[in-house]
Amino acid sequence: MIGDNNQTELVDYFADNGYGNAVAVVQHPAGIFHKGVTYVCYQGPLEDPYVASYNHNTKEWKGPYKAGVSEMGKDPNRKTDNHGKPSMMIDDAGYIHIMFGGHGGTKAIGENKLGNHHYGKNKHVVSKNPLDISGWEELENISPFGTYNQLIKMDNGDIYLFYRHGAHRSNWVYQKSSDNGRTFEDPVSFLKHKRRTDMAAVDSWYPWLSRGNGYDIIVAFDYHICRDNKNAQDPRGHIPERHNLYYMVFDTKSGQWRNVKNEPLEMPLTKEMADEKALVKQIPNDWTFQGITDVDPNGNPHVAVLVGPDVGENRSGPKRIQLFRWDGQAWLQGSTNNLPKGDADIELKSATEVSLYLESQIKKSVGEISRWDSFDGGNTFSKGPVFLSRKHSGFVISSLIDNPHPDARIIVGEKVSGTDFRKMYVLGDNGPIQRLKSEANVLQKK
Repeated sequence: MIGDNNQTELVDYFADNGYGNAVAVVQHPAGIFHKGVTYVCYQGPLEDPYVASYNHNTKEWKGPYKAGVSEMGKDPNRKTDNHGKPSMMIDDAGYIHIMFGGHGGTKAIGENKLGNHHYGKNKHVVSKNPLDISGWEELENISPFGTYNQLIKMDNGDIYLFYRHGAHRSNWVYQKSSDNGRTFEDPVSFLKHKRRTDMAAVDSWYPWLSRGNGYDIIVAFDYHICRDNKNAQDPRGHIPERHNLYYMVFDTKSGQWRNVKNEPLEMPLTKEMADEKALVKQIPNDWTFQGITDVDPNGNPHVAVLVGPDVGENRSGPKRIQLFRWDGQAWLQGSTNNLPKGDADIELKSATEVSLYLESQIKKSVGEISRWDSFDGGNTFSKGPVFLSRKHSGFVISSLIDNPHPDARIIVGEKVSGTDFRKMYVLGDNGPIQRLKSEANVLQKK
């Protein structure tokens, strides 16, 4: 009887081998709904990429399968890096692409003409067969210096890969493919790193890119002041200090970048030009983290960022989301003070209907994934459904799954106490998609 129960028992997670910060909002998409199936990827053991799928018609899970081998995560003397988490895309021929493994590359790879080095190697793998996650092959057609991969496919099939071309002191670039990811054009810079003349620091950036309307790609970004080690301004040296919120648009049809007022922007964008032409909100004292954006059917954007105090010792404090919307003339700030602190992604259904998918800690003892809704353009928010709640747990979340099925909107990793592993969930309007415990306990099969 015990054996029978083990074979029929359902659990809320689909795998237990997520590792470190297995997913994040910045590396995206980590999930895609395509032809009745939701495909998801995440960082697994040894920081290698893993892929699973769920068929919404047959209710069948497949995987997880290891899609490649990262050059990070193999040295026991180094802490988990987490920068090489996978992102995915499905091309027009049905092949699945995974980008992973980079944190700026190493000097052994060669000269990085657009930035500096750090660790790992950015890699690209593709499924051997269309819509088949069981077999993968590696393609040598992207820069090895990339990190924070973000993939966007346009309606004409063009694939854009955006990433930082190296460690902190590097340009942000994109590479374009017009042949289903089999070849990519050379990197093109769109955000410029540059040494400051007023202090011992370098301008750096953290953008988040997404599909806009038509041919547009929309960008929310904040500024990272990359200080020299142990400088006079701050004896802590390099710290994750980020400020301000910016927005711009890339018209992929014309190749022109512009600001929210449709004024052209000269690329790659510098800090001076960003402050003059692309600033949403100046946030000089508190620290920012993880910008996100979406546009309404009229093309007017909502842009959000997490904001909180610097609490010192090379780390930032908990942050609450701040939201801004463009009304055609000016940026208006919404009221988000009643929202819990935590990471989030945004979804616009209309000019007035805004939803935020939030990861948060409730009363310091309960981890929660919930949706908060506004019906007045972000002026007020009310709590919607709770997708997952666990006592004494912490979560990491992905960005929203591309073209999501209502039952599969976001990927979540729950930290397993006393280990570096995470239970992995796919959450939708009805909560977690369940799986047989015997299938979900991947680590026990090793």
